[in-house]
Amino acid sequence: MATTRALVRRPSPRLAEGLITHIDRVPVDLDLAVRQWQEYVDALVAVGWECVEVPAIDDCPDGVFVEDTMVVFGDLAVIARAGADERRPEAAEAEVSVTAQGYRVARITEPGTLDGGDVLKIGSTVYVGLGGRTNQEGIDQLRGFLQPLGAEVIAVPVHKVLHLKSAVTALPDGTVIGYEPLVDDPAAFATYLAVPEEAGSHVVLLGENRLLMAASAPKSADLFRSLGYHPVIVDISEFEKLEGCVTCLSVRLRA
Repeated sequence: MATTRALVRRPSPRLAEGLITHIDRVPVDLDLAVRQWQEYVDALVAVGWECVEVPAIDDCPDGVFVEDTMVVFGDLAVIARAGADERRPEAAEAEVSVTAQGYRVARITEPGTLDGGDVLKIGSTVYVGLGGRTNQEGIDQLRGFLQPLGAEVIAVPVHKVLHLKSAVTALPDGTVIGYEPLVDDPAAFATYLAVPEEAGSHVVLLGENRLLMAASAPKSADLFRSLGYHPVIVDISEFEKLEGCVTCLSVRLRA
């Protein structure tokens, strides 16, 4: 059976300087963050995933949030053009790494901006958050790349949080989950379920009904268990201080 892979990137020594937009800055414990990152990687490995490290980029505080560097669909990796100028250097080595995994590459170009964290894929439907980091030109370019592969790209508003996947992700059955106060338009999604905690909005699908999720959402974990899912819990407190979540810390690749 083919191995499921994920791209990951070690935290920068300058992690505490990472950008924040919707929350107040608080101190970040770098040593703890490094341990938490390793535990995140270990959690993926423990369920049979292979983690491929993108070379570290110490001068980019947000580099650990490697998901923002690209959007993967089918055999194509669309390399993002970050909405924050400071983050644009993160993409180059990520492109090298995903190309080494056998992906074709396309690139978002000026004046388009796109962050991978703004893209939620549910089967052939691709929701893209239009907000502070991703603009309409970026969405139009992404649509041009993905439509020939059978994707329907749908723009949805993002104003209350950094990225679309800061507000919503989806369960294995396609149900979109979100913390109601932070979701701009729940009606934009075909099926929607409100969760009781902000961090409960963020899950990574690990296969076999397993959901990687943050320790800061115990009530949401209980809700998912009641629905027949199996939460895999990781503590990412230091990344949450920088508007990070479990989805941001990896790029999930095809088997």
